[in-house]
Amino acid sequence: MATLPRPTKTIPVSSSASSPQDTNVSLRIESQFDAGINSSTAWTEHLERGSLSDDDPDDDPDISNQKGCPARALYHFEGKVEFRELNVDAGDELDVLKEEVGDGWSLVRNEGGEIGLLPRSYYTFTSDFSAAPTLDIPSFHRKKEASSSSLTPRGSPKGESQSLPIVPQNTGEWRNALPSFRQSLLGGKSLNRFSTFVTSGAEEWVLNGSAAEAEALEAEGSHQRLPSQSSIADDDDNNRLSSLATGEADRHFVDAGPAWQTKVPPFRVLVHSPSKRTSVLSGAYTIYNVTSLFYPSIPEEEDLAEYGYAPPASPTRITVHRRFSHFVVLHTALTKRLPGIALPPLPEKQYAGRFSTDFVEARRGDLERYIGRIVRHPIARYAEVMTSFLGCESDSEWKRLVPQHLALPAAGPSFFARVFHPAFNVDAEDAAETVNRFDGHLRSVGKGVQGLRNIFGRVREARLEMSKAERLLSYSLLSLITSKPLASAPMNGISEEEEGDESDAKVRGPLNSQGAWCWREDCKDCLSLMKAMDKTSETLQSVADLYDDHARRTQLATHESLKSVAHPFAMYEGVIETHRSTLSRYHGAIKEDCANEDVAGRCETVLNTTMAEMETYHAQKLEDFNTVTREHLDGEIAFYEQVLVRLRSARRTFDSPQYDILSKSPRQASRYERELENPNLAPSPLSQPCPHVYDSAPMRPVSVAIQEGVGMILGGTSGRASVFGKFW
Repeated sequence: MATLPRPTKTIPVSSSASSPQDTNVSLRIESQFDAGINSSTAWTEHLERGSLSDDDPDDDPDISNQKGCPARALYHFEGKVEFRELNVDAGDELDVLKEEVGDGWSLVRNEGGEIGLLPRSYYTFTSDFSAAPTLDIPSFHRKKEASSSSLTPRGSPKGESQSLPIVPQNTGEWRNALPSFRQSLLGGKSLNRFSTFVTSGAEEWVLNGSAAEAEALEAEGSHQRLPSQSSIADDDDNNRLSSLATGEADRHFVDAGPAWQTKVPPFRVLVHSPSKRTSVLSGAYTIYNVTSLFYPSIPEEEDLAEYGYAPPASPTRITVHRRFSHFVVLHTALTKRLPGIALPPLPEKQYAGRFSTDFVEARRGDLERYIGRIVRHPIARYAEVMTSFLGCESDSEWKRLVPQHLALPAAGPSFFARVFHPAFNVDAEDAAETVNRFDGHLRSVGKGVQGLRNIFGRVREARLEMSKAERLLSYSLLSLITSKPLASAPMNGISEEEEGDESDAKVRGPLNSQGAWCWREDCKDCLSLMKAMDKTSETLQSVADLYDDHARRTQLATHESLKSVAHPFAMYEGVIETHRSTLSRYHGAIKEDCANEDVAGRCETVLNTTMAEMETYHAQKLEDFNTVTREHLDGEIAFYEQVLVRLRSARRTFDSPQYDILSKSPRQASRYERELENPNLAPSPLSQPCPHVYDSAPMRPVSVAIQEGVGMILGGTSGRASVFGKFW
């Protein structure tokens, strides 16, 4: 169906407004204190992030002797000593040794010579200040461009700035200026101060539109689909990358609902077969096989009538080799090119023990869930970078494409300019009611899932206790028929008379000379009974093994998969903020005294985008909870079926003819008799899921966390969770 937006007019951009591509410091020499803060160019700031890869070296042996870039702290920050964070006060002089060490953190040195981590947004480079005519300040050349996120005016003399107190700027749309611990170092939300309405480019689109896009649309025919070879690039760099940046994959359509129109049929992606590799340049790293499964279309009705069933069809497979840093490239490029959709967070970075078997398996599962959610999104799955990531089988070709994808400019308002939808299909009252209900639903689901994850951890612990109980029952039964005491077994209710004289061997030994559980010699019936009870004891041990294995493998996989449905509000918070801010602009644009049809039309485009994202969450929620619940039930059924098979096998030994055959051969000592003196009743702690990026509460018992933390200090690295997860 035709999906055309409301006609819009090109609004000339004011000379005082910053262009999204205007990030060159040399073009803003005369910028004032508020420059870059109130203007909509802020939507590009949060995209200037370094690599999240855990393949980079963590330590530099000569870092303590390195001369850093002079900087000054903007806020008070209390760091965690165990995570090598630095305590600073606003106004402290600092030396920045490494501006980017991952996840928005920098390595800095204070005046006392202490070295530690500090968020990048908590300081500003004093060498970036332009010198006043009357001051003689030596020039300092940095390798990187000056950060546009500085809160200190570039025109301020260094002397004056040191004498004045430093306070956060109060302009622009602020979020929490002091990030939580999980939101920063452990891979949580970025330290960006502005609302998603600004950072996504939605505000710039609503206020000013996209001049280049409007010109291209007008040249091709107003609001018609553009040819895939068309380009709306503004500069030479964009022209050079136009084949990747502005193709058919960058035009998105919204159907009635609103809901995203699907261009590419759904497919499945598996992340499997991790292996350790070594490179001369980057050292050791883990490589994963990423296999895409493309299923053929559903057979026609006449084929179904002929066969009577759907004929089996083998999917088309494409396998590529990717490492974690490649997933970071994918996430970075998607964030830049698709600012209007809710992307899942990457798994948290690992700083130690990243080659342990448990962690590699946990990372594999997290990456599979991450890429699986992306390919289920009707827009993200046909993005150019996604196509390259999943389909480029040549490693050299993929390495050639990586810099091009990373060099693509942030889409910003151009993303919304390329969204096509039916005109006048949004009602303001319905949109306001929808977002309120969506907000409440996400908070409720998030709270419920957190409770479910905690309870599921207790269920796994209960299965471990059940394993211990089954094993104890097996030992007790074996102790009964052999009269060998079970170490540490409770002896409540046994009197001294029943214990007898242990010096008398005849009282102490319940077996006859044939090894049967009887005082009579040559008792065939007792021999059969004893061997059948031996079989029961061994069966109980195998059942205990099943309980233990079920808690450690099957239920751990379910526990891990619950992360895919956890924290939906944190993931869609930006969509909600953008929706509400756009509604506010929309109400202002339709007022009778100051009506602006162009702004109202662009607001409708953003509202179509956010409501299509809500519909996408609805579809994914149905699939996610259906899959998690179904897989849990399948695992429970398979587990209990295995238990039933073993119990029925033990039960058959008490029936003829098996029971009669047992008496024809002497009894052999059970392999579990030697464990009676030292029973295996202290299983190792359960492995816990790696923490979710947005987790802020402990997901494991405190005793286990302390035990694993001590083990880490003593050199152990075999836990499932990351180093930072061990402290929770």
